[in-house]
Amino acid sequence: MGCGNCGTGKSGKPAGCKSNGTCGTSGCNRMNVFDWLSALPLSDSSKPYHVIEVSFNKGSRKEFYRNNTHHLFEKGQMITVEGVGGFDVGMVNLTGELVKLQMKKYSVKEDPQMKRILRLASEDELANYYKQKDRENEVMILSRAIAKQLNLDMKICEVEIQADGKKGTFFYTADGRVDFRELIKVYATEFKLKVEMKQIGARQESGKVGGIGSCGRELCCSTWLTDFKSVNTNAARYQNLSINQTKLSGQCGRLKCCLNYELDTYMDALKVFPLHADVLRTTQGDAYLLKKDIFKNLMWYGFKGSSKQYPMAIDQVKEILKENKEGRKPEELQPVEIEVNEAKLVAKTEASFVNDVGQISLKTLEKNSKKRNVANRSKSEQGNLDNKPNKSNHNRLNQSTKTTVQQGNEPTQQSQRSKQNQGKNSGKKPLKKNEENPPK
Repeated sequence: MGCGNCGTGKSGKPAGCKSNGTCGTSGCNRMNVFDWLSALPLSDSSKPYHVIEVSFNKGSRKEFYRNNTHHLFEKGQMITVEGVGGFDVGMVNLTGELVKLQMKKYSVKEDPQMKRILRLASEDELANYYKQKDRENEVMILSRAIAKQLNLDMKICEVEIQADGKKGTFFYTADGRVDFRELIKVYATEFKLKVEMKQIGARQESGKVGGIGSCGRELCCSTWLTDFKSVNTNAARYQNLSINQTKLSGQCGRLKCCLNYELDTYMDALKVFPLHADVLRTTQGDAYLLKKDIFKNLMWYGFKGSSKQYPMAIDQVKEILKENKEGRKPEELQPVEIEVNEAKLVAKTEASFVNDVGQISLKTLEKNSKKRNVANRSKSEQGNLDNKPNKSNHNRLNQSTKTTVQQGNEPTQQSQRSKQNQGKNSGKKPLKKNEENPPK
């Protein structure tokens, strides 16, 4: 588990691992080294190699130290080593004969100036070590704010503080050179540290931060990759990949390092294909190369103004090129018949004509339709209530008419009745003055 956010402890020990990351061959730390000689016992005459590889900051930094203590350290042990003006605490990463191979790989020579291993880390030293590790994040945030106040075009990526708290290494990224002489003075007075500035690239920054790639695995730069080679878009073109910057770029913003992993294999496979075969001249016209199928050894051609594509074998293309050099043109292109798996084709056709009406339910649409129905229903009920007459006003009007009748105002009541009858009998002939109202 190389990423610092996926269950590893402060010292690189994984959470939940019963071996605490001290497996005999490898561990759960970043930049692991597989010790394939750990099961082989040493002879009596041979002595273990006195140089040990020690990892710091969860495996992001490794250095070689000379062991003069006559103590056999094991992989995963926390030890105290010499630091700048003090001491530092790290984890044993590799011992034995494999250290020689690692030193040869990184061109490191053993000399008297190589730093020494002091002892196994004591409880007080480990407590101070964990205290400084807890302080690193706070120092990094504050250092970014100070750099921004000084208007410096740089970004502090990571801060590593020595176990004794006397020295701090600030890793930063910048597009060009940065004059941070004033910045170092501010850092030294603010954090009470001996400041060391190290510039790193964008890929090294992503390796220190860690993360998960588009493949679903941890980033190569944070687990095992240390040699960052240049990557260009030609690597994608040779592998017939679409030039899409969002898909081809990694978390560092650069082209993915994995584009170079299979490039040599593709280059060897492309040697079989003929060169200068972009155009094939026929009596029908010029056929232009569209793509190369490396896995099937086919070359696809097409004519201008036509959407039809012609898969051609490599031998056929070589014969047509030979005829074109001699001044001859074939009448037409004879494409290769591509075998199609009928079982897969039948399965696709059956799946494409499946009737899913009434079987698939979209719950979100159902919820929205229910909400709309409830809203429409409430609006209609509100409209009906507005159209109904007010019962209280109707009762008041009846009470007023009754009071007028009690007071002896009969003509007013008759006039109201006559008006109502006129409204009901609209369209009928009006009654004469001498005629009385017909009985109800």
